[in-house]
Amino acid sequence: MKLKNLRLLNFKNHIDSRWEFNDRVNCFVGNNGSGKTNILDAIHYLSLTKSYFNSNDSASINFNSEFFTIKGVFENNENFSEIVCNVKEGSSKSLKNNEKKYKRFSDHIGNYPVVFISPTDTNLIYDNSDTRRKYIDSGISQFNSVYLQNLISYNKTLKQRNKLLKHFAITNTFDSFTLETYDELLIKYGEIIFYEREKYLKKLIPVFQQYYLEISGGDELVGIEYKSQLRENIFLKLLKKSLDKDRISSRTTVGVHKDDLLFTLNNYPIKKHGSQGQQKSFLISLKLAQFEFMKMKLDLAPVLLLDDIFDKLDDKRVECLISFVKKEKFNQVFITDTNKERSEDILKKTESDYTIFNIARS
Repeated sequence: MKLKNLRLLNFKNHIDSRWEFNDRVNCFVGNNGSGKTNILDAIHYLSLTKSYFNSNDSASINFNSEFFTIKGVFENNENFSEIVCNVKEGSSKSLKNNEKKYKRFSDHIGNYPVVFISPTDTNLIYDNSDTRRKYIDSGISQFNSVYLQNLISYNKTLKQRNKLLKHFAITNTFDSFTLETYDELLIKYGEIIFYEREKYLKKLIPVFQQYYLEISGGDELVGIEYKSQLRENIFLKLLKKSLDKDRISSRTTVGVHKDDLLFTLNNYPIKKHGSQGQQKSFLISLKLAQFEFMKMKLDLAPVLLLDDIFDKLDDKRVECLISFVKKEKFNQVFITDTNKERSEDILKKTESDYTIFNIARS
């Protein structure tokens, strides 16, 4: 799968920008603030129907406009698909594939997979559990549409159950029958989500550990511990036990929406015991393992988006990534950098076809 071209209309700082892409390596160079990262984010939009950085679509509309449009053509086995994403203030987001509008965005997820590596990925280590759950959910959803539907259903049921709990608190009433109906649905969807997350991590971790060894060049032991209340408890018992607490707080305090990932280095939390270099190696290895797993599951290599990596990584880690490109472990790669000469020197070493685009502030 390749992204052949891209056009941005009123997307962030791009008023009307367009590019034709190389099938192997594409590098955007320019000063900070020129809009290089925005191009990668637009590609992420075409793949996953949302920004990598902002949960609010309207935040990506240019200040002087009321809408943005992203158009891109993907090619897979000589089949071409034009994907168009439109966002307009006050209207629902729309997504079309060859002029056919999607009724559900979830039907699009996984058809044009991407993996994004960014300096902001440190949020996976330092932010709360919600960020890590989103990471694992995004990874699984791109190759498992059933998982995505169960996740959507779980979150919808969770929202309804919380609304019911708030109603109980406001009206000083209680309806066990309706609550149990929601409990049954939470259990149904939640147990599937738990099982799929556990299965995914069991297969992902060895690949991740191997990448870490290659990138770090060290002998540290890295790991990922899946922390879930369902690991040692039956979901139904958890819900019954937490009922009083749920009614007091007016929210559901147990379930897979409380799951977390503990990242470790030599059996200690990497958040506290890992150096900056070790944390960078950890995160890159994690994303590349995700890439490898998705490639195997989909029989389709995701597009790899590398944001500002030459600036943020030391020479050793850059050389390692170059070796992966050289070995053709990746399919199509998009890179941003602030230094054209540096980029050219590095890309020559990959022995791959590449194109460098100069990006200037609009």
